[in-house]
Amino acid sequence: MPGTRRPAVAGSFYPAGASELAAQVDGYLRDAAARQSRGADGVPPPKALIAPHAGYVYSGPVAASAYHTLAGVRDRIRRVVLLGPSHRVALRGLGATRADRFETPLGAVEIDRAACDRALALPQVELVDEAHAMEHSLEVHLPFLQRVLDAFELVPFSVGMASAVEVAEVLEGLWGGNETLIVVSSDLSHYYDYETAKRLDARATRAIESLDPDGLDEESACGRVPVRGLLVTARRHGLDVETLDVRSSGDTAGPRDQVVGYGSWAFRERGPRDADGWDPSCDETLLDIARRSIDAGPASGPIEVDLAGLPEPLRAVRSSFVTLEQEGRLRGCIGSLEASLPLARDVARSAWRAAYRDPRFEPVDPSERAGLELHVSVLSPSEPMYFASEADLLAQLRPGVDGLVLREGTAQATFLPQVWESLPRPQDFLEQLKQKAGLARDHWSSRIEAARYTTRSVG
Repeated sequence: MPGTRRPAVAGSFYPAGASELAAQVDGYLRDAAARQSRGADGVPPPKALIAPHAGYVYSGPVAASAYHTLAGVRDRIRRVVLLGPSHRVALRGLGATRADRFETPLGAVEIDRAACDRALALPQVELVDEAHAMEHSLEVHLPFLQRVLDAFELVPFSVGMASAVEVAEVLEGLWGGNETLIVVSSDLSHYYDYETAKRLDARATRAIESLDPDGLDEESACGRVPVRGLLVTARRHGLDVETLDVRSSGDTAGPRDQVVGYGSWAFRERGPRDADGWDPSCDETLLDIARRSIDAGPASGPIEVDLAGLPEPLRAVRSSFVTLEQEGRLRGCIGSLEASLPLARDVARSAWRAAYRDPRFEPVDPSERAGLELHVSVLSPSEPMYFASEADLLAQLRPGVDGLVLREGTAQATFLPQVWESLPRPQDFLEQLKQKAGLARDHWSSRIEAARYTTRSVG
């Protein structure tokens, strides 16, 4: 295939004539704009998209729901990394191409040869031209991209058997900045009746919305392998995901006894914001609750917190840690990793237990209470991490940002983000955490699991 990869499904999946094709794609995009009214002020453009790849009469309207979101960045995006499942050729890993350009009736899209070569340095990427020759899962996206973007180069991969981590490693190496768009091509459930397809596609939607690669199985999506890799990478980069459109061929064209599901999703980088509605009064209230719970003494247990009138962030179910210090020395630290109580009540419990139930210290004496320094850490939900090796895990850690939970079997321990102040090197941070869990500093096995979280520090 060196040279030009000619269109393989023009005239079947989409019109072969340039004018007819452009008119059809533009029509789908106009309809999507009317349905969604996306691109409003304050909505950032996507960093990545998931969109379907069937014949346009079936999936074109759903694909347009994704591509419509690019309306405001047509002159900014210069590279599109496009991944789709290999339907015709069995392969291990990701197949790149020797071609210099991919052609459609709307013209040719040049291949970013340098980016392809960077990916080929990875062992899971090989040149497999036959996996591209007749593959529709990539080709059908090109006319949409050609209509919504100005000049751009393509980095295409036909994806076979690969782990989520292997796909994520390729995406990470090509992630780039706001000049690079990631597109993953996938349909959803295949050939179930209409109601069964709706249930299966709703389950896949929940997995994608929660960035859960393990929630996708053989019934979920034909492109589940590249989708899983995108979900891993989206977690690493802290992307928000929005479901744009989920329908089936029973909604767009065709009967309802055997349908194929389609969906489109946008992944966006988070802008500066405080999604919790937090304000300084929340800090003062939490510190007051923590101190009153300690002052209640060891016999009474944590105080009962009346939630009426408290700000919504303090009524939400969240987990916390409370750290006690005296003259700069640790005096107690206890909390919970799993959220089970409204935050105000969880802080009351954590503070009382840190004062009177930390097994490393004697219970706080009444004479000590006035001199205690209190620090409350409000935890975000923990997110599982996906990694191929210890080096991969270390590379993903964000010093000063991540709290880390490490577990293997019954061994488990966590470090709050504050620990980075005394252990700024990721290697030291991880080794000390292993020891805290009862493992050797140099221990590693494939059974190790990790999750990370962030904290809001109060006090």
